[in-house]
Amino acid sequence: MSNVQKATDVILIGAGVMSATLGSLLKELAPEWDIKVFEKLASAGEESSNEWNNAGTGHAALCELNYTPEKPDGSIDISKAINVNEQFQISRQFWSYLVKSNLIRNPQDFIRALPHMSLVEGEKNVEFLKKRFKALSDIPMFQGMEYSEDPEKLKEWIPLVMEGRTSNDSIAATKIDSGTDVNFGALTRMLFDHLESKNVEINYNHSVKDINRTSDGLWELKVQNLESGNTEYHTAKFIFIGGGGGSLPLLQKTGIPESKRIGGFPVSGLFMVCNNPEVVEKHHAKVYGKAKVGAPPMSVPHLDTRFIDNKKSLLFGPYAGFSPKFLKTGSNMDLIGSVKPNNVITMLAAGMKEMALTKYLIEQVMLSHEKRMEELREFIPNAKSEDWGIVVAGQRVQVIKDTDTGKGTLQFGTEVVSASDGSVAALLGASPGASTAVNVMLEVLEKCFPEQMFNWKDKIKEMVPSYGVSLVDNPELFHEIHTSTAKMLGLSEKERVYS
Repeated sequence: MSNVQKATDVILIGAGVMSATLGSLLKELAPEWDIKVFEKLASAGEESSNEWNNAGTGHAALCELNYTPEKPDGSIDISKAINVNEQFQISRQFWSYLVKSNLIRNPQDFIRALPHMSLVEGEKNVEFLKKRFKALSDIPMFQGMEYSEDPEKLKEWIPLVMEGRTSNDSIAATKIDSGTDVNFGALTRMLFDHLESKNVEINYNHSVKDINRTSDGLWELKVQNLESGNTEYHTAKFIFIGGGGGSLPLLQKTGIPESKRIGGFPVSGLFMVCNNPEVVEKHHAKVYGKAKVGAPPMSVPHLDTRFIDNKKSLLFGPYAGFSPKFLKTGSNMDLIGSVKPNNVITMLAAGMKEMALTKYLIEQVMLSHEKRMEELREFIPNAKSEDWGIVVAGQRVQVIKDTDTGKGTLQFGTEVVSASDGSVAALLGASPGASTAVNVMLEVLEKCFPEQMFNWKDKIKEMVPSYGVSLVDNPELFHEIHTSTAKMLGLSEKERVYS
């Protein structure tokens, strides 16, 4: 056993896309800082960032209907869609900077142009989609979106979905070619290769067991080397907890006031994957439907073309499940262990308020393969059971906290929790997650390094030209950035760029 204390400037916990992004930003802004990474698993991007553990969608609100809710007066609220899209544009800009600077190469290995579509059935849903299309059409980021109720046009767009469809219900879809398929696992591995080349110390098979504040204001991490069994102690001025579902228990170990009255509810996911190449080749888009009445936002069904290991795949889901684990590689005690005296009321309140979610999860867990196929056939009428298998996706921990609307409110989104002195930050939550990683990590920098931000601003603007500027209010800047990033990321040949 080693009790030697090793000091550094920054420690990143978790080798996922968030730590990779923050580390890459810091290495550009403060190259002299020493950075260490601790990851429990044997390699980078193996949990939430892994390509099989998420939808692989470049979330830009081009097709996700839950980002454009209908107001009580019947109008469509597009504010969240605009916000999510602008955040994705920030990610595109930073990725383009990395490619242009030869810090990462071969962007086609992690991002590809792919049409994003929304598909609905039934008169009421068709009317909703039509209103959504009209509300978005004049917004710069959504120009080029097409709308159709014509079955013949839909057969051109989504032949697999329309083949064998006999329903007399009205049907409609929107399509925009500027969508993307993003392999966040591949991107994460690229970024960590880059960080390693910049002398960032990356420690795999190292599990953080405890976090304490020292008398001189540093953070001390008790870390176990899972290969040797040795215990090490590392100190840092700043720590970032980017451990996916494992972030909450680690945040609780810090004891900061901001970690109180926060809980987490784990939701597991399944996708159906097509193993028939002939079927896979008939579909080329990400097609998002509408969540059923009463179902949570996480249940939005979607049929996705994916590119994993340069192979085209077809996935449908998600189907929800329940496991008390906070990570796929976690413990069955994770949920119980996260309940503390300071959050037990919050957790109990959530349990009382979220009976519908509990019922939904129980129903999902009980689904047979054939029942899942019935849901799939709402998208692909001719789907054959023998063509589809199951892949277990990642665990997502939905944040539970007290809000203005009451105690124990379940949050569907991504959230940064940071100490008041900026010495520690943690990322909690789920979608849109990785797609907005750069914007979220810039938020971490703003919260945790306010004194340095003045000196860093010019470099940030070089990496992200739209930093601090609203793209929706500056359409010319948006078109300029969108065109340049499409070219740099190899998207321009397949992507329609409107000016």
